[in-house]
Amino acid sequence: MAQQPVFDQDGDQRVDEAFIDDVTDAEERETAHRERGTSRPITVVGNPVLHKECKDVTEFDDRLAQLIDDMFASQRTAEGVGLAANQIGVDLKVFVYDCPDDQGVRHVGAICNPVLGELPAERRILDDSNEGCLSVPGAYASLARPDYAVVRGQDAKGRPVAIEGTGFFARCLQHETDHLYGYLYIDRLSKRDRKDALKQMAELEPRYPVVAND
Repeated sequence: MAQQPVFDQDGDQRVDEAFIDDVTDAEERETAHRERGTSRPITVVGNPVLHKECKDVTEFDDRLAQLIDDMFASQRTAEGVGLAANQIGVDLKVFVYDCPDDQGVRHVGAICNPVLGELPAERRILDDSNEGCLSVPGAYASLARPDYAVVRGQDAKGRPVAIEGTGFFARCLQHETDHLYGYLYIDRLSKRDRKDALKQMAELEPRYPVVAND
């Protein structure tokens, strides 16, 4: 995995983490994960696991590697660009992604215990675009988010890493990190827009297997 230095907001190099290269061999890496994995049904809004902060990943072992493989398989089945562990019912802070940026560059990776970095004021340029979620199937709503994001955490081996993204990919990073802290994108909408999104969901059949909420 190619790495490059990370700098903080003061321009000082951080030695404890590195931006990951999530672009090189993206297709091959996604295929390998997916073919080792088993697709699982998606949990939907209302399921308790989606509405609370997930547990930290503390064991970076074969079980975690298998979970990540299963998440890639599940993501592909659902035709998503990102998937958090609680979206397949697992209470752990890990998400995977297979997402293009606004230039069409494909990013593929996984991160554990992600923390969204605070942006200086000059980097907080909002992008008010449509957003959807596999756990709110069929629904879309406009939501303003910063068009740049940095997420810091650990890779599947427990090594400190950071991911940065712009445009649509930045939205993905923020969306998936939100999931692991118990927030869906509809929680950031006005009451009216949230109600409309849930109505959209109720009127459509999901195109992938979901876990029914009892």
